[in-house]
Amino acid sequence: MLDSARDIICRKGLISLKVRDVADAASCSIGSVYNEFGDFDGLILTINRETVTRLTEQLRSIRSADPRADLIGFAVGYLNFAVGNTNLLRSLFEHRMEGGRPFPDDILDMVMEAFALMYAPLSKVLPDRDPDQLALIARTMFSAVHGIISLGLEDRMVAVPQDKLKEQLVQFVEAQLVGLGASAV
Repeated sequence: MLDSARDIICRKGLISLKVRDVADAASCSIGSVYNEFGDFDGLILTINRETVTRLTEQLRSIRSADPRADLIGFAVGYLNFAVGNTNLLRSLFEHRMEGGRPFPDDILDMVMEAFALMYAPLSKVLPDRDPDQLALIARTMFSAVHGIISLGLEDRMVAVPQDKLKEQLVQFVEAQLVGLGASAV
């Protein structure tokens, strides 16, 4: 069931995911999908948890002696992940819980864990910032990088052309660090 749902999201996007299609592709009943995942949200959240885990693992592998290089590496790593997993990443940010229910704490914690990877290198280049400021800077930088990548991969009007995304992400992170008064390490 999970493989079928993931495949549908990868090929057609979250908007095309239907329980009936998952059940048909997995050769099971709709009831079996609900029994396994509780509800439609449970199915999507399971896939989104996998996506966040894979992204975080990829970003964790980026380590150097230079915190600036790490921050640039995170942006480029995020781009590489997005290129290879475009619809899965979109699913993570497009999904809204049925009935306006809040997202489970565990998936929010997982996303925050990915943001937190930026904290150590930011604290080295911005040693005078308090933890709350660093956390906000990490979220802001992530949001900007995500926006640049998302618009570029969707070929939206005024987006950075796909063949220039990496170059522009590097330039953006470097400019952001200069603007924040980041120290050389």
